[in-house]
Amino acid sequence: MADFPDVRLHVVTGKGGTGKSTVAAALALALASGGKRVLLAEVEGRQGIAQLFDTPPLPYEERKVAVARGGGDVYALAIDPEDALLDYLHMFYRLSRTGVAARTLRRMGAIDFATTVAPGLRDVLLTGKVKEAVVRKGPRGSGHAYDAVVIDAPPTGRIARFLNISHEIGGLAKVGPLKSQSDGVMAVLRSPQTAVHLVTLLEEMPVQETIDGVQELHAVGLPVGAVVVNAVREAVLPPAHLAAAELGGLDREALAVGLKAAGLDPTEALVSELTAEAADHATRVALEERGRAALAALDRPSYELPLLPDTVDLAGLYELAAALEAQGMV
Repeated sequence: MADFPDVRLHVVTGKGGTGKSTVAAALALALASGGKRVLLAEVEGRQGIAQLFDTPPLPYEERKVAVARGGGDVYALAIDPEDALLDYLHMFYRLSRTGVAARTLRRMGAIDFATTVAPGLRDVLLTGKVKEAVVRKGPRGSGHAYDAVVIDAPPTGRIARFLNISHEIGGLAKVGPLKSQSDGVMAVLRSPQTAVHLVTLLEEMPVQETIDGVQELHAVGLPVGAVVVNAVREAVLPPAHLAAAELGGLDREALAVGLKAAGLDPTEALVSELTAEAADHATRVALEERGRAALAALDRPSYELPLLPDTVDLAGLYELAAALEAQGMV
């Protein structure tokens, strides 16, 4: 069984540079496999999803970007705060998104002013749009419009505030549409149908930021999902040789014999360079093992994705999606 069978909203975060957008895209493909319908949304305006799927920049509308294994569909959406505000005004005040009033607001810069001067409002609008996609019903009210929604969310440094901002706003607005909207968003985000997954690398700073991110999410009552370790490199030496290499005790004579058997001239310089490289490799592997141990202490499901040799393209996303499926994440 999948580790998160009841989750419909998958929030993917991680320290910058860990590949969270790539993991979010791969997760969406994995969730869509077998004929499901999945929405992949981004909220930072970087158009990272469009680049990963090699499509034109995404508008503020849900567009099909990929077909998953088994015929499922992945749709993508770049959530724009201004358009989300117009959606909010339409939902609660029946203001037409294309009418004169909306055009006037855009022309005056009122929408940009509201979302810039009040940054918290921006995050409320973004999470509100995500919540709407999660609860939206399909045609004629038959089931949900999407089997799952994946968010390429802000990095771990601000993920707790981003997701919890509706709770803070709801505490200020005691009554009215903003209060009901905030309460509705938090009801989804704090429910069993949501999981916040953290993407990391086996490096000291990303591991520590992941640990801090889990603690912050727990502190505000948000559901922590899995830890996804990205760009994992295989050790090229067996454990005994790694230990010897880290201590500078590799058998140089045996290394020279091996080089000669491979048809190479085992000069002293070559043997020394390979010994030093092996020591660096062993040190890195030891550091990665310490990172694994620290992440394991979080007591969350953990998955590892391989380091792809080239720039991530659609074929690479399918490979990563298959790895997530094989390890039981979906």
